[in-house]
Amino acid sequence: MNVRLLALAAPLLLTGAAPAPGPAPDTAGAFLSYDRAVVPAGARARLTVHDTETGVRVNLLATGLKPRHAYGAHLHTSRCGKDPADAGPHYQHSVDPAAAPGQPSVDPAFANPRNEIWLDFTTDAFGTGKAVSVQEWPFDESRPPWSLVLHAEHTHTAPGQAGTAGPRLACLTRDGIRATYQNRPGRG
Repeated sequence: MNVRLLALAAPLLLTGAAPAPGPAPDTAGAFLSYDRAVVPAGARARLTVHDTETGVRVNLLATGLKPRHAYGAHLHTSRCGKDPADAGPHYQHSVDPAAAPGQPSVDPAFANPRNEIWLDFTTDAFGTGKAVSVQEWPFDESRPPWSLVLHAEHTHTAPGQAGTAGPRLACLTRDGIRATYQNRPGRG
C-alpha cells in the first residue's frame, strides 16, 4: 500500500506538479479537413477509448463523409495542425526503432493492426462509417495517442508498404482531460 502511494506521489515530489493531463477517453467534433472532396465541411467523428481488463478498446463513428468510400484511419502520436504531417506517425505499442521523423514505420513486424490502432472503414450510402479496434495492451501514459487521422485508402500490409494508407485527408485532435479539482479551495 505504501509503495503504491509513493509511486503515485513521486511525480509531485520530483517536479512539484502533477503529470500533464492526457487525452480524454471520449472525443467528438468536426474533422480538420485537408481534402474537402472526400471529407466535406461538417464531417464529424466520435472516438471513444475504453480501458479493459487486458488492454484497450477504441470505437469510431464518423459521419458526413463521402458515401460508399473506403478510408484508412489510425490513431497518431501528436495533435492535428495545419500541415497534415503535424499529427506525427501512427501510435505504436512497440515502437519501430527504424522509424524516424518523415520516415514512418513500414515494417510489418511493427506496422500492423496488433501493434497500432487501425480503424479502417467504408462509409454507407449516407456517409457514415464505424470501426472498432481491441488491443491486449494499454496506452503508454507517457506518450498517449493524441489524434485520429483519416487516410485516402484502407491500410496496406505488405512489406515496405505496411501501415501506409495514402494521403492524410483529415484529422481530429482528442480532447484533453480537464483538471476538475485544480485551483479549488479545499481540494488538496
